[in-house]
Amino acid sequence: MYQLFFRLVFRRMDPERAHHLAFRWIRRAARVPVLRTFLAALLAPRHRELRTEALGLRMHGPFGLAAGFDKNAAAVDGMAMLGFDHVEIGTVTGEPQPGNPKKRLFRLVPDRALINRMGFNNEGSASVAARLAVRNPVFRTVVGVNIGKTKVVPEAEAAADYVKSTERLARHADYLVVNVSSPNTPGLRNLQATEALRPLLTAVREAADRTVTDRRVPLLVKIAPDLADEDVDAVADLAVELGLDGIIATNTTIAREGLGLVSGPELTAETGGLSGAPLKERSLEVLRRLYARVGDRITLIGVGGIETAEDAWQRILAGATLVQGYSAFIYQGPFWCRTIHQGLAERLRDSPYATLADAVGAEHRKVTA
Repeated sequence: MYQLFFRLVFRRMDPERAHHLAFRWIRRAARVPVLRTFLAALLAPRHRELRTEALGLRMHGPFGLAAGFDKNAAAVDGMAMLGFDHVEIGTVTGEPQPGNPKKRLFRLVPDRALINRMGFNNEGSASVAARLAVRNPVFRTVVGVNIGKTKVVPEAEAAADYVKSTERLARHADYLVVNVSSPNTPGLRNLQATEALRPLLTAVREAADRTVTDRRVPLLVKIAPDLADEDVDAVADLAVELGLDGIIATNTTIAREGLGLVSGPELTAETGGLSGAPLKERSLEVLRRLYARVGDRITLIGVGGIETAEDAWQRILAGATLVQGYSAFIYQGPFWCRTIHQGLAERLRDSPYATLADAVGAEHRKVTA
């Protein structure tokens, strides 16, 4: 049914307009008590065997919504209603900004992919913090907060900008993510270099600790799939050195060659970050490399090209405790989470692992056994 609706309605609409329309529907449905209860029962049935503990947090399962869909924390309950086990909001910047000029979101339908150059369009950390402060959750879900650099802030002042967002948002976050890997903010990816990343992460950690004194707010960094292997290793080593809680692998890619894209050049030539199915192999490679480097010392979150339960299962075996998706949601619709959860539960039951935690990184243990 959704596939037909997508072909007849959404596919003919501007992608950003379609996003806002779907977003409004989700928000409105979550505000109607009887409707949201019905939809949650239909779309988000719980599987006890998928219960997950990560970052010191308990979740219904391992599958969450990646940052980018709900930039301003306006539909957390709606996304939980659809079955996401955690919702990562953002990216949120220190100051509000409109993002890049439109048109800035493109569908590559034959490739099951998206290209975006949104440019961190969001209401700013003060506004998002105020919304989270008065939020009265309907559904229990973990809320991650993804923070990035305000575009007009010079690279040399980036740490202060991240600290500003941390001081405003940390008390409302179940975990914090430092985003230094979007290709759509000039100079942002330069912050992935360890000489820049070390003081940045240290400043954010200190800000989170002095802002929230009654608990430790887990801190993660999100990296790009375009990093060279030695740079992936360097980030992994730095994360361990600083006592970081996790790494998210990966953000979108600026690559186009070698991905087997079949969409026409008028689309593939668009600048911005590519997400979706073509990113699957490289994101999995980065995840495997990270786990081989850090093992279970920190939590890894796998994201990038996840479409099916098998994709999610492969990330878990490769070392991801949690997995996230976004682009496939556009193509597969509201039953996507239900399908992922059912498929993961089936794979776990058919596997030699007693729990989902036992499956994390299992492919590495087979190699070294």
